[in-house]
Amino acid sequence: MKFFVDSAEIDAIAELNDLGMVDGVTTNPSLILKSGRDILEVTKEICDLVEGPVSAEVVALESDAMIAEGRKLAEIADNITVKLPLTWDGLKACKVLSGEGKMVNVTLCFSANQALLAAKAGASFISPFIGRLDDMHIDGLDLIEDIRTIYDNYEFETEILAASIRSVNHIQDCAKIGADVITSPPDVIKKLASHPLTDKGLDAFMKDWAKTGQKIL
Repeated sequence: MKFFVDSAEIDAIAELNDLGMVDGVTTNPSLILKSGRDILEVTKEICDLVEGPVSAEVVALESDAMIAEGRKLAEIADNITVKLPLTWDGLKACKVLSGEGKMVNVTLCFSANQALLAAKAGASFISPFIGRLDDMHIDGLDLIEDIRTIYDNYEFETEILAASIRSVNHIQDCAKIGADVITSPPDVIKKLASHPLTDKGLDAFMKDWAKTGQKIL
C-alpha cells in the first residue's frame, strides 16, 4: 500500500518523507488555505521534496477552464497529478488531460458508479471519501470494497486512493480490502506506531533497566 500525505504543510511532509513513509502528497483548496501559501509556490516546494505524485486541484467548474488550469498546474513539475472533481465537466477534463499523458486524480467520489465513470475516462487515481460517508451513517469502507471488486472485474488500471481518512482503523481496513493508496493527515499516519501495550512494555523495561545500574554509552 502506498502512503500519500494529505497536507500542504512542508515540515509535516518532510518529517514523514525522511522516514520513507511518503509515496506521494495530496492537496486541495482547503489545505492550501490552511498553509497560508501561494498554491504554485508551495506545490513546487512539495514536488521538489517528494518523488511521488503530488495532487494539485483545479478550482474551475467548467471543463474547458479545468483543462486550462490543469495544464498550468502540470507545468509545475513532472510529478504533478491534476486533481479534478467528479462531475460531468470533471470527467470531460479527465479524458482530455489523461489523453495528453498527464496524471489525473478524480476526487470527491461517493459511489461505485462514479468510480466506474472515472476509470472509463482514464483517471490515474480515484479518491473515494470514507469519512464523509461515515458522517452520513454510510459505511465508507463498503465503497472501497465495491470499487475494488469492479476494478478487478474489468482490470482497470485506475488506482484506488482512499481519502477522508479519520483513524488508524480506516488505514488498516483499507489495507485489508486492497486499496492501492491511502491519503491521510500526517498525525493519523504517525498514530499507526502507537499501541498501549507497547507503551506499557517499554515502561516496564525502563524500570528494570534502571535497577541494573548499567549504561550502554
